[in-house]
Amino acid sequence: MNILFVCSRNQWRSPTAEAIYKNNPTVNVKSAGTEPSARIKLTAKNIAWADIIFVMEKRHKQRMMEKFLTETQQKQIVVLDIPDEYGFMDDELIEEIKTKVDIYLPKEN
Repeated sequence: MNILFVCSRNQWRSPTAEAIYKNNPTVNVKSAGTEPSARIKLTAKNIAWADIIFVMEKRHKQRMMEKFLTETQQKQIVVLDIPDEYGFMDDELIEEIKTKVDIYLPKEN
């Protein structure tokens, strides 16, 4: 399963989510941001690659769908409702991501 995590600038939330799951053998993960100043910018190629897309806030989903209408039409996009108030690998952020994302993941054997 290919998973894409999206936030605004790809600095704190989505890279944290990517780091949490990068060693999970049941998934492949990437992260990107919706803003022009993003460390890694969201592209049509990222969206096409993903089986499921997790966005941190509703506005990320809205921006993605405005900019990539065709690419997002058949995609499962989950809004995590995680505000931009954490640093990279913050313990609370890790816990919130795991709680909201794990239910969507395939079970490890």
